[in-house]
Amino acid sequence: MSAFAPWRRAADRALPTYTIIAPMYREAGVAAQFLSAIRALDYPVAKLDLKIVLEPDDHATARALRAAGLPPYAEIVVAPRGAPRTKPRGLNVALPLARGRLLTILDAEDRPEPRQLRAAAEAFAVAGPRVACFQARLAIDNGPESFLSYFFALGYAALFDVINPGLAALGLPLPLGGTSNHFRTDLLRRVVGWDAWNVTEDADLGLRFARLGYEVGVIAATTYEDAPTDLAGWLGQRSRWMKGWMQTFAVFLRTPRRHIRKIGRLPSFAALCSMASLVAGPLFGPFYGARLAHDMFCGDLLAPTTTGSLLIAALSVSVACFGAAALILPMFLGMKRRGLRASPLLFFAPVYLLLLSVAAWRALWEWTLHPFVWTKTKHAPRPPHAIAGARNLPARASAIRARVLSTP
Repeated sequence: MSAFAPWRRAADRALPTYTIIAPMYREAGVAAQFLSAIRALDYPVAKLDLKIVLEPDDHATARALRAAGLPPYAEIVVAPRGAPRTKPRGLNVALPLARGRLLTILDAEDRPEPRQLRAAAEAFAVAGPRVACFQARLAIDNGPESFLSYFFALGYAALFDVINPGLAALGLPLPLGGTSNHFRTDLLRRVVGWDAWNVTEDADLGLRFARLGYEVGVIAATTYEDAPTDLAGWLGQRSRWMKGWMQTFAVFLRTPRRHIRKIGRLPSFAALCSMASLVAGPLFGPFYGARLAHDMFCGDLLAPTTTGSLLIAALSVSVACFGAAALILPMFLGMKRRGLRASPLLFFAPVYLLLLSVAAWRALWEWTLHPFVWTKTKHAPRPPHAIAGARNLPARASAIRARVLSTP
């Protein structure tokens, strides 16, 4: 299927009812900002259905939402007490209440492009019945604020502007983002929603769609987010993602023959490589790099003396070269398509990769001791100048969309 959908404006009367599920926990600080972003959506108000899912003890967020003025199509859904206290459990609580034929997920800090729902509805209107989901593109809006947020922005650009469109164009399984994924509600209910125990629920759901024979595409519509700028917040979020990938990888390996039979050899191989690289790369990359450097300067890597050492040297150099290309090329293509500027911080990419390894080992430790604990990421409201700048989202989105759609 194509990697993006054409933007053809449909008449309001032809658009289906759209449910937005927004799970929140301790998000009082961004409640008003979130409702402002919802009101800015270019979609018929009479066809919107907003479900905000709160935990029973989160009174501060409930008060902030009511103080900001809930729109008439919004409803606060209080999740019953129980375990696990995770985002996918909150989504499952709201799913039976959804009135829309289409459904999307938005996080509290999200600022979706105003035309995003309309673009997804128009994409579904021309898509085949086996297309279960369209993933919008996610972009980091505060990249220049810190070293961590800069590389976060580069990673998002590589994944959502390069890798996911490529996988979609090839008809291969792709890792869904945790937000701004748009579903056919009936198909979502048919696959029984999300795995409440998986802390990276989007990765699990994307693989389940593939196993059941459904397709996932992408649309050239963007949701802007803020990346963590401090090490504690970044490490917690990254570790949670990697722990969820480990959970998903383990579920896949539990019955590999069944997955291969249902998904197909090539898609299964692609999914296996994707998940393995997300987990094994950060875990063992630094050790491999250290051994490669040792063999290069102190060993016989560049001057093998036996057939065995020649084969090992060829394999080691091939892995290093192709691995570097797999990291660097999508990142620079993503920078070009997203309009991101190069920075001297790029020279510190090895430091960022070492931090990813720290996050991976922390994720493995947490998966062993606390596999289902959800690490909450704190979100702060955008400063006034950033909120004012966000009003120009349509112009920004049009410029970025033109670059994305014109790139072969």
